[in-house]
Amino acid sequence: MSEYIAGRAQMGSSLAFHIIFASLGVGLPLLLLIVEGLSLRAGADPNWHLLARRWSKAFGILFAVGAVSGTVLSFELGLLWPGFMRFAGGIIGLPFSMEGFAFFIEAIFVGLYLYGWERLSPMAHWLTTIPLAISGAASAWFVTTANAWMNSPAGFRLVAGRVTDVHPLQAIFNPGTPIETIHTTISSYLATGFAVAAVYAAGMLRGRTGGLHRRGLIVGLALGAICTPLQIVSGDINARWVADHQPIKLAAMEGQFQTETGAPLRIGGLPDPAAGVTRFAVEIPGGLSFLAYGDVTRTVRGLNSYPADQRPDPRMVHVSFQVMVAIGFGLLGLVTWFFGWLWVRRRVPESRLMLTLVTLSGFAGFVAVEAGWMVTELGRQPWIIYGVVRTSEAITPAPGLVVSFLVSIAIYIGLAIALILLLLRLAAGTRRQEADGAKADR
Repeated sequence: MSEYIAGRAQMGSSLAFHIIFASLGVGLPLLLLIVEGLSLRAGADPNWHLLARRWSKAFGILFAVGAVSGTVLSFELGLLWPGFMRFAGGIIGLPFSMEGFAFFIEAIFVGLYLYGWERLSPMAHWLTTIPLAISGAASAWFVTTANAWMNSPAGFRLVAGRVTDVHPLQAIFNPGTPIETIHTTISSYLATGFAVAAVYAAGMLRGRTGGLHRRGLIVGLALGAICTPLQIVSGDINARWVADHQPIKLAAMEGQFQTETGAPLRIGGLPDPAAGVTRFAVEIPGGLSFLAYGDVTRTVRGLNSYPADQRPDPRMVHVSFQVMVAIGFGLLGLVTWFFGWLWVRRRVPESRLMLTLVTLSGFAGFVAVEAGWMVTELGRQPWIIYGVVRTSEAITPAPGLVVSFLVSIAIYIGLAIALILLLLRLAAGTRRQEADGAKADR
């Protein structure tokens, strides 16, 4: 493994690990806001209160691990990518600073929320979830604007290779910001909703079908049901933006090697860069031209029309894109089936097939999040700042990146094991509360 590949792999694995906690940090506060609000409104139903108490403990653990992994990423930006920071620091330093403020606000209200159960009135305690949900989403929004800027650099001029005339607000509100921030935020809510629903579906498969599990299942899937169609629509808008601003990324996403009029939409398939074809794909004539430009006769530029040193690798980009889209439509079908059943039969579905699919959806939601970020990052290559700075120019020349990568992987594995053990211990410790909730529901 070369030093260059090791550096990219370390940053990629750090991002892949952290994005799970970042997504939960956006989605769980919203669910806490909803569930504790229902607890105040329901009054006599103790299950909503039990859900909020349990989720708050899990959220505290996840927040701590996410804070650690996020801090690691901050150090890696400076240590692994000095070329990037030297060029971009003065341009996008503002959103990183604002993310820090949002994180501090979130940390303050996490403390108030976790330690305020017995010290604040029920209404005051519920009110702390509002700034918690807002600051969590704001933190993710500011970080995503920086990534959007990397895909659509703005707010500066290059004069003789030097950055001049910097406008930080133009950098934050670059052309890619609205599309990418909306898509990322919705994906966080979506993945969190299905993850929560999966926990309770798994419990119901083990025979725990009391009110606590039914409510947790419905709330999680309700959030997923709202976000899934919104995510599909925002994804379509995002793809159209890519077609206009990063056509080479679109070609990699779709496995489009040749420039074609009326280019087909490919479902599945494996790109073969050596042969310049995408094998085993199901092709819909004119589909790509229509989805990208709204016209089945439009010409779509292929990868082979670009210089070889500017092409992203279509194999990982295309497969990741296909996985993300397939999961999105699969989740849409799942929530349609679930709530259709609930509407017709007036009871929560308890079929093993349904509950098994919901359990798997918790994993699938985060696979889609990871796949989406792979499309974004790998599809931008070989640029770390699109069209301006190459990734190979931004990485540190320091040796030892292979060792650093292996050590970081070992640390993340250790953190993941510790997190799983803590959550399992938390689950075991709350079984009695769940049983009490089930009895109260009966």
